[in-house]
Amino acid sequence: MIINAVIVEDEKPARDLVRSYLKPFKSIEIKAEYADGFTGTKGINKIKPHLVFLDVQMPKISGFELLELLDHQPEIIFTTAYDQYALKAFEMNAIDYLLKPFSKNRFEEAVKRAINRIVASEKQDDTVKKSVLFKKGTGETIDRIVVKSGNTINVIPVDDVIYFEAQDDYVMVYTQGGRFLKQQTMKFFEESLPNNQFIRVHRSFIVRIDKINKLEQYGKESYKVIMNNNQSVSVSRSGYARLKEKLGL
Repeated sequence: MIINAVIVEDEKPARDLVRSYLKPFKSIEIKAEYADGFTGTKGINKIKPHLVFLDVQMPKISGFELLELLDHQPEIIFTTAYDQYALKAFEMNAIDYLLKPFSKNRFEEAVKRAINRIVASEKQDDTVKKSVLFKKGTGETIDRIVVKSGNTINVIPVDDVIYFEAQDDYVMVYTQGGRFLKQQTMKFFEESLPNNQFIRVHRSFIVRIDKINKLEQYGKESYKVIMNNNQSVSVSRSGYARLKEKLGL
């Protein structure tokens, strides 16, 4: 079989090196290369390659943020100069994590593993192919949220967020500039947002503490908070206890 590949790397010499190292692999065809995560995301979703060679630190959005935006599930080989993201990469089911400058032999080992996995995957029934692992949280604190809407990619600073609302398998992110639907879990945001700035007040809501205008009681044991965009958010009994503690009430 012919394996379609894409390179997403902001440095041209690094892209050229990957192309050079791939020449002995006649079964791999490089369909495109991209110098940033924005165009890389759009290209991968359009081409739907089997394999992506992906840098971590790039302009606009990172390699990990790119993975969150994919509609397609390619195999990933990371190529990067940053060693601190290796564990995160393997938690996201990457084939390999090549630390620059990597040798040709090291590169070829990774590619051979990718080929074996891709060929084996093609032989499997669609119902047993690998699950998407790109949404898995890794315990790191985030400072921005990347949301894809059609062909538009929005990068939302966490500081702009007023609150989050669970909506089935998605989370609605509310900001002063509008709202954005993100395919993610509330648990991920609860674990990844700065805990001194955000608090989960209900199973369906996480709010930014300094965006709260007031806390109101509207039943015997029912509460709500009014945010600075004038929207009211339900507060559970346990959420009320956490909020009181956080606010020192």
